[in-house]
Amino acid sequence: MADEDKTDGQDNPAFVGDENSTVSVVKATEAVASPSSTQAAAATVLVVRKKELTEEENMEKVRILKNVVIISIAFMFLFTSFNSMANLQSSINKVDGTAALSTLYAALVVSCAFLPTWMIKMLKAKWTLCFSMLCYSTYIAAQFYPRVWTLVPTSIILGLGAAPMWSAKCTYLTQVGSKYAEIVGESAEVVIVRFFGIFFLFFQSTQVWGNLISSSVLSQGVEAEEDPDEAALLMCGVNFCPHTHDSHHSNLTNLAKPPDSKIYIMASIYLVCAIISSVIIAFLVDPLTRYGEEERVGSSSGKSGWELLVATFNHMRHPYQLLIIPLTMWSGVEQAFLGADYTAAYVSCGMGVHMVGYVMICYGVCDAICSITFSPLVKMVGRVPIFTMGAIINLGIVIALRSWMPHPDDVVLFFVMAGLWGVSDAVWQTQINAFYGVIFPGESEAAFSNYRLWESLGYIFSYVGSTTYCMDVKITNVVVSLVFGIIGYYIIEILERRGGIRKDDRGNVVTIDRLVKDRFFGDRR
Repeated sequence: MADEDKTDGQDNPAFVGDENSTVSVVKATEAVASPSSTQAAAATVLVVRKKELTEEENMEKVRILKNVVIISIAFMFLFTSFNSMANLQSSINKVDGTAALSTLYAALVVSCAFLPTWMIKMLKAKWTLCFSMLCYSTYIAAQFYPRVWTLVPTSIILGLGAAPMWSAKCTYLTQVGSKYAEIVGESAEVVIVRFFGIFFLFFQSTQVWGNLISSSVLSQGVEAEEDPDEAALLMCGVNFCPHTHDSHHSNLTNLAKPPDSKIYIMASIYLVCAIISSVIIAFLVDPLTRYGEEERVGSSSGKSGWELLVATFNHMRHPYQLLIIPLTMWSGVEQAFLGADYTAAYVSCGMGVHMVGYVMICYGVCDAICSITFSPLVKMVGRVPIFTMGAIINLGIVIALRSWMPHPDDVVLFFVMAGLWGVSDAVWQTQINAFYGVIFPGESEAAFSNYRLWESLGYIFSYVGSTTYCMDVKITNVVVSLVFGIIGYYIIEILERRGGIRKDDRGNVVTIDRLVKDRFFGDRR
């Protein structure tokens, strides 16, 4: 039997090979009375046998897979539109666009705290998905008349709808994964991981399709610049300042806003994609009540929205949570930096707005490939080398951005920078999530609620700075965020290798306020 005390997070059941998909893992539990306690100790014996499915079970199995794929396709349509439009905001709407994105993530923080449990309880998972996806459509529709008073309110609507949508998706995939595992006789954890893998395979492709649409539309009628204005190009890169853009870049046609006709074509395509996503859910996805949704009470642990909010803030007393906050914020900072600052100061300024999509396609492809690769790689070499690699790549790129002056002749370099950033982003997106699961066992809801909260604050921090600071200050902020984040991570790893953090007599982690009290005032129990 496998050791029960695995804390390194490298034994992921998703990577345990199955010789037959109809292998059943049956747990026989035998209670053993303890001489000093009335509680029983459970001894688990694993018995593996083949399971023959009936025709009805085979049909239900196919139906569940159909629902998983359809939900994945719906999200692919939705984020094909949203991700690509968000990537362009700092280039086509500049201050108003990035201010709206800051508002979006602020609304998302509020939404995470209060709405998901309530909405899923009232509307059920399917219709929560459908309604929340329509919230994204309002933001896309605002691109036809992008002003502060259209972008900001629709960003709030999107932010409020985003958290319930993601929670409903997780609820649906988890529930049908458990049902599927029950039918075929596999481990529920293995099946759920596979279903999420299918989902993210579709989701990661959105960077390709959406940016391909934007670049194809914006490239129409664009003529190559034979003699770029060298003096104007000197105001790109590290010298780029958004608030002095109009006066310093008057001779740089790359930063000119695309014609409204092109923006309308692009927004129309994206709006249709966003609406299609909601229609797909409404007409093609089975209600989760078919798979036991009524058995769920509120959140997966039965917490109400208010109880989950209290648990979220109470979880910040966990020493590991405080240490992982900087790295979690870094995850939001680095994504926003690439999507808002790199695209504006380097790609748009150096080559033109029409090239943003092509560069982001390179980023998305590298991100998707590495997201699939890193999880089994972590199993082989461990977490620390992978996290270290991600930090070194990011740090190297940032140092290069500080000295590199973008020029239309450096086409390959634009793509290399974005591709490498995609490699490092794959580290943060896959491994920080997994790390939360490892260091906070049995506290998934409060832990991942903190994850969403602090990552969203990282986005806000970066987007607010995008409209305020010059590029040299932004690069400094990125370095500081990365350094603090990776130091916090290393401290956790060191503590784990030294036996973990202090626990009380009942096996509960001693909170940071208690540690401080004991350190300075002594244990006066």
